[in-house]
Amino acid sequence: MPPTVTDILDIWAVDSQIGADGSISVDFLLPTGIYINLDVPRDATISHIKQLLWKQAHSYPLFHLLLEIDSYMFSCVNQTAVHEELEDETRRLCDVRPFLPVLKLVTRNCDPGEKLDSRIGVLIGKGLHEFDALPDPEVKEFRTKMRRISEEKNHSLVSLSWMDWLKHTYPPEQEPSIPENFQDKLYGGNLVVAIHFDNCQDVFSFQVSPNINPIKLNELAIRKRLTIRGREDEEINPSDYVLQVSGRLEYVFGDQPLIQFQYIRNCVMNRTLPQLTLVECCTIKKMCDQEMIAIEAAINRKSSNLPLPLPPKKTRTATLTQSVWDISNPFKIILLNGNKLNTEETTKVSVRAGLFHGTELLCKPIVSTEVSGRSDHVWNETLEFEVNVCDLPRMARLCFAVYAVMDKMKTKKSTKTMNTAKYQTIRKAGKVHYPVAWVNTMIFDYKGQLKTGDLILHSWSSFPDELEEMLNPMGTVQTNPYAENATALHIKFQEYSKLPIYYPPFDKILEKAAEIAKSSDSAMAGRGGKKFYVVLKEIMERDPLSQLCENEMDLIWTLRYDCRENFPQSLPKLLLSVKWNKLEDVAQLQALLQIWTKLPPREALELLDFNYPDQYVREYAVGCLKLMSDEELSQYLLQLVQVLKYEPFLDCALSRFLLERALANRRIGQVLFWHLRSEVHIPAVSVQFGLILEAYCRGSVAHMKVLSKQVEALNKMKTLNGLIKLNAMKQSKAKGKDAMHTCLKQNAYREALSDLQSPLNPSVILSELHIERCKYMDSKMKPLWIVYNNKMFGGDFVGIIFKNGDDLRQDMLTLQILRLMDLLWKEAGLDLRMLPYGCLATGDHSGLIEAVSSSETIADIQLNSSNVAAAAAFNKDALLNWLKEYNLGDDLDRAIEEFTLSCAGYCVATYVLGIGDRHSDNIMVRKNGQLFHIDFGHILGNFKSKFGIKRERVPFILTYDFIHVIQQGKTGNTEKFDRFRQYCEEAYLILRRHGNLFITLFALMLTAGLPELTSIKDIQYLKDSLALGKSEEEALKQFKQKFDEALRESWTTKVNWMAHTVRKDYRS
Repeated sequence: MPPTVTDILDIWAVDSQIGADGSISVDFLLPTGIYINLDVPRDATISHIKQLLWKQAHSYPLFHLLLEIDSYMFSCVNQTAVHEELEDETRRLCDVRPFLPVLKLVTRNCDPGEKLDSRIGVLIGKGLHEFDALPDPEVKEFRTKMRRISEEKNHSLVSLSWMDWLKHTYPPEQEPSIPENFQDKLYGGNLVVAIHFDNCQDVFSFQVSPNINPIKLNELAIRKRLTIRGREDEEINPSDYVLQVSGRLEYVFGDQPLIQFQYIRNCVMNRTLPQLTLVECCTIKKMCDQEMIAIEAAINRKSSNLPLPLPPKKTRTATLTQSVWDISNPFKIILLNGNKLNTEETTKVSVRAGLFHGTELLCKPIVSTEVSGRSDHVWNETLEFEVNVCDLPRMARLCFAVYAVMDKMKTKKSTKTMNTAKYQTIRKAGKVHYPVAWVNTMIFDYKGQLKTGDLILHSWSSFPDELEEMLNPMGTVQTNPYAENATALHIKFQEYSKLPIYYPPFDKILEKAAEIAKSSDSAMAGRGGKKFYVVLKEIMERDPLSQLCENEMDLIWTLRYDCRENFPQSLPKLLLSVKWNKLEDVAQLQALLQIWTKLPPREALELLDFNYPDQYVREYAVGCLKLMSDEELSQYLLQLVQVLKYEPFLDCALSRFLLERALANRRIGQVLFWHLRSEVHIPAVSVQFGLILEAYCRGSVAHMKVLSKQVEALNKMKTLNGLIKLNAMKQSKAKGKDAMHTCLKQNAYREALSDLQSPLNPSVILSELHIERCKYMDSKMKPLWIVYNNKMFGGDFVGIIFKNGDDLRQDMLTLQILRLMDLLWKEAGLDLRMLPYGCLATGDHSGLIEAVSSSETIADIQLNSSNVAAAAAFNKDALLNWLKEYNLGDDLDRAIEEFTLSCAGYCVATYVLGIGDRHSDNIMVRKNGQLFHIDFGHILGNFKSKFGIKRERVPFILTYDFIHVIQQGKTGNTEKFDRFRQYCEEAYLILRRHGNLFITLFALMLTAGLPELTSIKDIQYLKDSLALGKSEEEALKQFKQKFDEALRESWTTKVNWMAHTVRKDYRS
């Protein structure tokens, strides 16, 4: 690497270690115990380095004890602290990037099982030896079960035909709903398709019906080719060919009509020519066979570190175990002591303990006595709860919070070092209670056994904004893995019997419910007749944020059979009305759940919220989700991964469901992989997410190669970004760009960043870098703008943006919701030409964003049309003139229509979601007229302010230059503007009808830890913007007022934009 672009982020590549000839000093450890230091070329392959070492080793002692050179390979510790064996010796040292310049020569391992384990560890960023070392029987049992599932999956894959393999690996992307206006985009009712032939230059165009299926199109294309070549009598089988989207890893096959394929539909709606390539099945078979070799190798492996096999199941009998329902004693624990509290010696400390089922307290919390001490505190105190052991629900959790108790007068001096101002406090009897640490644990273990004996709980010190009774029940039940510095609580569970105590199995629960039903006086229990119908209907129509009062909960429970028959969607409210600290009610609920109608998948999502922890409720919810198509499931994967954090045990219905669907569809598998891997560094979920990643890799061995290539490319981008940040202060932008290009031209970077499937969309091939177009942006984190040549004939360049240092999860959530809004509008027959571009978090504060081609920011369009920056924002003709420049004749009318529809969509979306910080640099327009918003750093009404004054005073952005385009540049064109207004109102009312879904999706993200989504209070904004709780007429009236306000106050937006444009012009 040239000195100007030395990669100082790699320890083995710092200036002091690189010779003038690009060599690097490496320490080699031989199996004989001999140590050799050698300067080797930094760009040399591992094979070449081994040859150099072997030559040098000849002159060292004990060389005669070494085997042949091919019997050995190198191993090292890589950048993620994972032990990696360098089996592929064609890699360069600069690609391997060892953590330290130390390579160990080890005997080549012939065990494919160990090789696979090593590859999985490198891929998921967490060595499997960490899981092997855990003494937790739950981890061992889960890994064994998941390994069996993965092995079964691999066995099933080996027997697939090439067509079934294609369906699994590259499932066709479909959209069953067809827009009403798609006929207007056709040519005399037909669509035009260009068919290329693989491995030759032949291209034919066809006018075909949008309802023709792919096989029929295959036949037409082959017949035309044979006819032109004078071979029309030749027999053909169209099933021997598959249509591939040109330049993409996307295939069009199956029995569905062409218009239902996403690619074809997008081409029709955008008026572009669909380009398809006819591929022979032998090409597909070759790809399939290559993957089968990897799968068969995985099946035949014998791993040396297999988890212990599961012991045979023992039938529990009355003599061996006891049911928890037989224990009528009050639930007690003994609080023994705590250490590493790090409070002042004079400060008294108390512990607060509460029993929860979800967010519901099962009884009054208990507070310990106050004790003093600096680091160690001793209580030796029994905490007795006002609930009997028999009434504890299966998913009950015990929550602790440690508090420092201080006099109000002392707080100013003594809290300086505690950083307590941001946390909730209790003020009582002249004293203030400050939180120090919290920790949660389950009452029953993963097998359903009531916990007994001593337990040391290593606590967490960061508190959420919102607590329940000063406790954190929504927090993890995992203890802090960084035990050395964590506050530790030592507790002891009471023993109630000499026998192990278990929660009853499901059949016993149903038996109990039948027993209660027999002894019930009235056969009509749980029914209220017509007089209560209206009351129930009003309660059931409330949104999920509405609180139920005690009387309403009692009514719902009393009339539960009416709810089941007349309001099946009321299940979440019924579950909130159950007395979970009463075993009889819990048993009856479980019996009722067995006969409850399956909910539509979108409604069932709410049951995965933290408020519904019961295992059988969550199994019911997952059963409903199984009805989702793969396309619909992809829409909600972001939330489903987040709610895995609510699962207290590794083996649950949700983790099995996600793994099953990911292993059945590689597109889902890739998204699941990145959602999990991007958070595997978080201590509370590191083991859980790591184990699911391991299970996915074992069951999708062939996909690992694709994912490994993506991981390698992202590592290179991160290194390059770090280098640019380092040099940004020292050199000009032009020199920085040249240095970036020099770096990208190196083989190590060019190979790592070429020929990979995009993590944003596996159908997109990032093939060949277009280095001259690559750049980095001016913002603080210096995002990389990486550009690729497009293999598709006449296609735009493909661009991706890599960010390191920004949390992209909020952008990812906002874009997901925009995608959902677009889907809901299309389902209602309204296509507002939304452009929710791709965005994916791939690691801790890093990720990728799709670069939208042929687009400009409003700021740049305005600046380029004016010589004076201050006047640019007020030039109402700039935008329309820019569209005229790229669209002539009828194309201009179409571009204005695209602008009108998309502007309406984003006006409504930004208002409903409370998207803030809207200025002319984060609103963009494509050359075809589509408007879209970017950068979603502020949502849910968290608008920017300066000197305590909100900078944004309008509900959404609607400026006069936007209206000027909508009215086609004619001031009096009220017809066009009224139609735009009508689009907005219609779009708003459609979203209102799905208000509960939006609230649910945001509620399911509360566990993500996003800065602007930390509590239910943040979601209240959605309820207000959608006017939930009001009639449709009242809601529409409210929206019309907001629309008029946006129009009236648009001059303030122009002033803000002017200031922004002037600042931008000054900086440049």
